[in-house]
Amino acid sequence: MAPSEIQVVLPDGSTKTLPAGATGADLAKAIGPGLAKAALAIRVNGDVRDLQRPLPDGVKVSILTDKDPQALDVLRHSSAHVLATAVRQLFPKAQIGFGPPIEDGFYYDFDIGRPFTPEDLEAIEQKMAEVTKQDYPFVREEVSRAEAKKRFTDDPLKLERIGDLGPNEVISVYTDGPFVDLCRGPHVPSTGRIKHFKLLHAAGAYWRGDERRQMLQRIYGTAWFSKQDLDQYITRLEEARKRDHRVIGKQLDLYSIQEDVGPGLILWHPNGAILNFELRRFIEDIILQRGYQLVYTPHVTREQLFLRSGHLPLYAANQFPAMAAGEGESEEVHYRVKPMNCPMHILVYASQQRSYRDLPIRLAEIANVYRNERSGTLHGMLRVRGLSMDDAHIFLREDQIEEEIFNLLDIVELVMGKTFGLQYRLDLATRPDKKLGDDRMWDVAEQALESALKRRGLTYRMDIGGGAFYGPKIDIKFNDAIGREWQGATIQLDYELPERFKLEYTGADNKPHRTVIHGFPDRAFRGSVSALAVAGAGSGAADLRRAARRGAGRA
Repeated sequence: MAPSEIQVVLPDGSTKTLPAGATGADLAKAIGPGLAKAALAIRVNGDVRDLQRPLPDGVKVSILTDKDPQALDVLRHSSAHVLATAVRQLFPKAQIGFGPPIEDGFYYDFDIGRPFTPEDLEAIEQKMAEVTKQDYPFVREEVSRAEAKKRFTDDPLKLERIGDLGPNEVISVYTDGPFVDLCRGPHVPSTGRIKHFKLLHAAGAYWRGDERRQMLQRIYGTAWFSKQDLDQYITRLEEARKRDHRVIGKQLDLYSIQEDVGPGLILWHPNGAILNFELRRFIEDIILQRGYQLVYTPHVTREQLFLRSGHLPLYAANQFPAMAAGEGESEEVHYRVKPMNCPMHILVYASQQRSYRDLPIRLAEIANVYRNERSGTLHGMLRVRGLSMDDAHIFLREDQIEEEIFNLLDIVELVMGKTFGLQYRLDLATRPDKKLGDDRMWDVAEQALESALKRRGLTYRMDIGGGAFYGPKIDIKFNDAIGREWQGATIQLDYELPERFKLEYTGADNKPHRTVIHGFPDRAFRGSVSALAVAGAGSGAADLRRAARRGAGRA
């Protein structure tokens, strides 16, 4: 006999008993009428869901309102659907691609056989306003594969996506008024909850980011919970256009990107090179004063190293294709240009026997790395294929973890706060869906980072699922001169890679100890303090000229 009641755990640890089959909306009503009106979605054991989905028994739940950062992603995802609803009404034969939320907004890809014009965007935005006034509910259905194909028989883009879904994967569709879309969700309760939005521009985008596929038309937009937030964002965009680093870079002759070299690969001109040089020297001086040792590693390595570290296949999409073996090597051997430094730094550590007295060992390198970013995502110096990364790997005992976290946070404050005067915040990013290692390892790592933040007395925000595939991290996000947010330093705690490479040190008991293993008193700590890209930080031309003159005077 099915139970007649369920019990859920609220954020404060208290429980709430509800009838079996109760939804997130029912829970919000049971807590109070104010919350029921403000509720937008629900988080169930860390996963964000629609309010209308039934709640399982025994789960941890929290109601999301416009005060929660994750709710903004839900609002923007729903705004993308409203955009698609409007496009389909104005262009009934439009094929529909993907429409995710992104930082500060959303986009949706369409195939209408031609580019969108400014007049099209104006008409679409007006139609979106009509859709929101209709206050259509977002209705979720789970359907069979056959039913999904039937519903999207006239849209080959959706049919292709359905074909990619695994045999046991749940297929869900959402309907708002006249529009039906293949989508995992979640969404706000209805289109009427979307009030403050604006379409920004349209651009071409290859289907699924593949240059060999057809060119779609991508419409970008933004959505916010208040008119004030929307107006402030539009103002920031206008200021950003004035301070576009691509314009400043050309005016000051800092760098260029040329077809003969390739997209996303920077040629530093003399004026820009002196800025680059000064930043490198500044960072190296700081870390040498704090007990780091510099290392230098090759730009290419055998592919086997990335197989051993686990980066292949989890990071294969962001790596350049394999290259043939060198002279005299087997044809089965392949090389890759490196997208990161960690496996090579680990090999430096493992090259000799280490004692507990040697720890912590801090290895650092300002290295050029290469990542095969999709061509549609490249943007000046802000999104590139070749970048400089000041990277450090610290190998230590478990009892040294907290002190090293404090030391890294001190470096962050010195570089980003005191030197560059940047306002920044901290995010604690937890395990992603695709990860290495088991949950027990992740539990210990996440608790270690969170404990250090709490003991330091710092405020931070949770980024559920935002960790690297090998470990959780503390992300430092900073704001530039016009309020845009950028990823700065990151401090990562890694249990997995030292386990894969069998890292050891000799303990006080004269026995070998694994540097990282679940319950053992040994850990490897991994952190990096990113050198700030001057143009990317939104500095004005005058600031850059002063920096160039200071550097030239010391060189």
